[in-house]
Amino acid sequence: MNKFKRGIALLLSFLLVAAIALTGCGGNQTTGDDKSKDVGNQQKLKVAFVYVGPVGDAGWSHSHDQGRKYLEKEMPNVETTYVESVPEGADAERVLTELASKGNKIIFATSFGYMDPVIKVAQKFPDVVFMHATGFKTAPNVGTYFGREYQARYLSGIAAGKQTQTNVLGYVAAFPIPEVVRGINAFTLGVRSVNPNATVKVVWTNTWYNPATEKDAAKSLLDSGADVIAMHQDTPAPMQAAEEKGKFAVGYHTDMSSFAPKAVLTGPVWNWGPYYVKTVKAVMDKTWTNEQYWGPMADKIIDIAPFGPMVGDEAKALIMKKRDAIDKGEWDVFTGPIKDQLGTVRVAEGQKMTDQEMLSFDWFVQGVEGMISK
Repeated sequence: MNKFKRGIALLLSFLLVAAIALTGCGGNQTTGDDKSKDVGNQQKLKVAFVYVGPVGDAGWSHSHDQGRKYLEKEMPNVETTYVESVPEGADAERVLTELASKGNKIIFATSFGYMDPVIKVAQKFPDVVFMHATGFKTAPNVGTYFGREYQARYLSGIAAGKQTQTNVLGYVAAFPIPEVVRGINAFTLGVRSVNPNATVKVVWTNTWYNPATEKDAAKSLLDSGADVIAMHQDTPAPMQAAEEKGKFAVGYHTDMSSFAPKAVLTGPVWNWGPYYVKTVKAVMDKTWTNEQYWGPMADKIIDIAPFGPMVGDEAKALIMKKRDAIDKGEWDVFTGPIKDQLGTVRVAEGQKMTDQEMLSFDWFVQGVEGMISK
């Protein structure tokens, strides 16, 4: 019996030593508390995203979060995190600082109002790369990125211009910043390229994400005679308002047809994933530069959603012909002659607005009804 007990003791000692040895070689293991370790002793690169709205907004923030998920899928050696519904201003600076302090090496800040907080926080973390969507300020470790959404806006305007019966279209607009003004102008030029008598009425909400406010704004436009609603907002609420009235709409950010299938003609849509992969790879390869990227439709970062069944063949053909010219670089939206609301020629025939002029838009083209508050 004593020999049996001694045998058991020796066996237990052996197992204990083996367990200790295995624990000492446990570098390949990962746990829920150590997500920064990849299988194979390689630390994952930590990448963070900051959103102005919730990821479920079906619009701007949702489109970026789809890009984040694409990045994780394409690059298993990357770990991502995000913070949603971050107001522009002091809260943004706090969140950016916290993310940089937690070891994120790339931070994508995805709203125009994050611009100054990004520049300020970037100075404190020179080894972190900050990428700011829609902005125009850079630093040694800060780049900017966006797509030429105005190209897709123009094409969606063609669809809207062919669809209207009242020759009155409504535009629910977020804030009077150049990005939004540029989109309104491009949409109006597209509308009037096929319907010179049409006008576009603008209502400002001073919100990015407020479904109730945005829906009310669309209703006011519909009540004033608009039979097609376009918008620069982060929710499909204006689309839903149009469908409830039996009218039509043009979405933005994502394909919003599922929210208003009887109303949505088409709309500009974002595809951020490939750009996020390209940027992260550049940082990892040490080829990243603080460029100001403004990609055209030819890069596929911005596109138009599938056409709704109400869009006719003539409109589709016109859109695809113009798209082909844009993609080939044979023509672009803000090519003269272009007049402002007062009828003054702002862009002469044959001339094309520069990027700087488009990025600082502070006037409306002929055909827009509304004011730009200063």
